Amino acid sequence: MRSVDKNLLSHARSLSPLSDKEAYLFDGPGCPTIEELCAAASQLRDLGKGRTVTFSPKVFIPLTHLCRDFCGYCTFRQSPETAARLYMTPEEVLNVATAGQRLGCTEALFTLGERPEQRYPEAKQWLRNRGFATTLEYLAYVCQLVMDETNMLPHANPGTMSRRELAALQPFNPSMGLMLESTSARLYQAGGPHEFAPSKRPRVRLRTMELAGELGIPFTTGILIGIGESRSERIEAILAIRDLHRAYGHIQEVIIQNFRAKPATPMADAVDATSHELLWTVAVARILLGPDVNLQVPPNLSSDDYEEYLAAGINDWGGVSPLTIDFVNPEAPWPALADLQRRTAEQGLTLKPRLPVYPEYFVNTRAWLSDSLQEKAIALTDAEGYVKGGMERYAGRN
Repeated sequence: MRSVDKNLLSHARSLSPLSDKEAYLFDGPGCPTIEELCAAASQLRDLGKGRTVTFSPKVFIPLTHLCRDFCGYCTFRQSPETAARLYMTPEEVLNVATAGQRLGCTEALFTLGERPEQRYPEAKQWLRNRGFATTLEYLAYVCQLVMDETNMLPHANPGTMSRRELAALQPFNPSMGLMLESTSARLYQAGGPHEFAPSKRPRVRLRTMELAGELGIPFTTGILIGIGESRSERIEAILAIRDLHRAYGHIQEVIIQNFRAKPATPMADAVDATSHELLWTVAVARILLGPDVNLQVPPNLSSDDYEEYLAAGINDWGGVSPLTIDFVNPEAPWPALADLQRRTAEQGLTLKPRLPVYPEYFVNTRAWLSDSLQEKAIALTDAEGYVKGGMERYAGRN
């Protein structure tokens, strides 16, 4: 490794943030090897997070599969003609949430298409018949229902939002999420995966994340790799996330997700993101974001070797469900919790369940959550902010 690279990693290990200019050196000549990057990244993880790795025991609630956007890799999206239902009813939402509660889950993850009422009259009519003007208005209603009727905590992931829409969801969601995916303008040009997905424009997604920061909402985001972006464009996206976190302190979690091609999509013949590229991206993300940000790789998208990403500096596996499938990646089953715990332990780390909001946003602070959310989070967790009962809570369950 060249001396400039040694200096770069030494700088990162010293906890001195790297500049934007330095960040792009990871994509330049003489870039450190994967082994060198991972060693620095895992050291930073240990400094900030110790040897604890978390996951969120959740249920996946796909409120609607309808969406105004068309992404080149998506199988979640459906039309009124192909969808089994336009929206889940409140009763269906509560049934899933209460079933998850019985299995020890604490997160109700709401995932849905982007503003379907703007494209489909059927969606608009369904909402109007039930007294709602928009999908996001209905989402706020069912989030409150889950808050009031169960011990679960909602985590809404509905796409781009205005300040008013974020504020309407905030009382019932201790955290929310929106994947940045990429800041590359090339991806929404003709032929790109986001050509027909206006809500995937980086500017509008970054604006939603900025508004969440202004409102003080703990926020999950991340990037999707392998959809046509370059390494330098991944660095650009990571730096954009870092800038927002520096400004507001609200980025509770960054997901590094690998692309997997799906049948019957425009990108069905595209090559999946490789383990090498995912390792590189995860390690660089940890080095650039620093020791304190929570960094996640979804284990079900790398089922054969997911434990190796622990060596690249992650400290979280994201949501894992003992009940519901991953509706965005239905071909990729969740690992059994016993397997997740075993593989984590084999790398010398301890697995602990967490809430959809991370401990640093409610333990020994009242700066982020409303009184009702704060009280519920505290009631569900131990003194460190992890789910009461630990892994023994899930003994014998998948």
